Amino acid sequence: MSSSPASLPTPEGPGSAARAPGLPDGFTDTFTSHYVDTGRVRLHAVTGGEGPALLLLCGWPQTWYAWRHLMPVLARDFHVVAPDPRGVGLSGKPLDGYDTGTLATDMVALMEALGHRRFAMVGHDIGMWTGYALAADHPDRLDRLAVAEAAIPGLSPSPPLFGSGEANDRLWHFAFNRLPGLNEQLVSGREHLYFGHQFATKAAKALPDHAVRHYVDTLAADPEALRSSFAFYRALDTTIAQNQRRRTRRLTLPVLTLAGAENLGEAVGNTMRLAADDVESHVLPGCGHYPAEEVPEAMLAALTTFLAPYRDSSITP
Repeated sequence: MSSSPASLPTPEGPGSAARAPGLPDGFTDTFTSHYVDTGRVRLHAVTGGEGPALLLLCGWPQTWYAWRHLMPVLARDFHVVAPDPRGVGLSGKPLDGYDTGTLATDMVALMEALGHRRFAMVGHDIGMWTGYALAADHPDRLDRLAVAEAAIPGLSPSPPLFGSGEANDRLWHFAFNRLPGLNEQLVSGREHLYFGHQFATKAAKALPDHAVRHYVDTLAADPEALRSSFAFYRALDTTIAQNQRRRTRRLTLPVLTLAGAENLGEAVGNTMRLAADDVESHVLPGCGHYPAEEVPEAMLAALTTFLAPYRDSSITP
């Protein structure tokens, strides 16, 4: 049984829309934080705007806050929903459910509770993993899917253990994050070192210090947040098995892929072509792993064009 946002406490603290640092001017005039009880997990979502529903799903190790530069513009045409997935930010942090099948079901339940049976979606990093699972498992829910900056375990070819130094620098955290507990012991108290290194090495344009501090402080503030951040990777055996089944069913909805020229480049489009028939690929110059924060204008331009048919044909909920 789901609950409407109005029936639950108002989210507070630095992770909420009211307390996040460095938001665009007028952000809180449009957007507010809500808790939504899906019946499986309590999720935090920042919502605002008018029009057909648009779900923005962040990746690791970020929160809804990753979309802050895009949200005010998108809210002119869409009802924007930017959640913290389970285990992230102000959302609940259960011990299990971090496979992409469960994460996709969480998002369907969230949107249903907010009154949106059908919607478009943008997913970045792990949010791209969930976007693929949602499109494959719940094809009646998604109108269009945009994804950014990830390979998909169980769909993309697995890199060799002894690959290039460049590949190792980009991917070593996958094996580290999957460890059953040693990683938490090594990172606890050193969150700024570990997660700060992730942001510093994967961005072509450095993220502002206040944004990196916000992400890292959120993870350092609660041992359950650190555990949950690794849980997405510890669930990879389950996710890989799910994706090996999903890949037998081609996606037919329109898919847009976005990638940083300084990071994954054409690999994102090539990944989705393994699963989908209608794929449009955009590689963003001068961008690394975080396009919504490194080149928000370029990402907005691509999304605006891609989402226009959905905006024009949808009936406002």
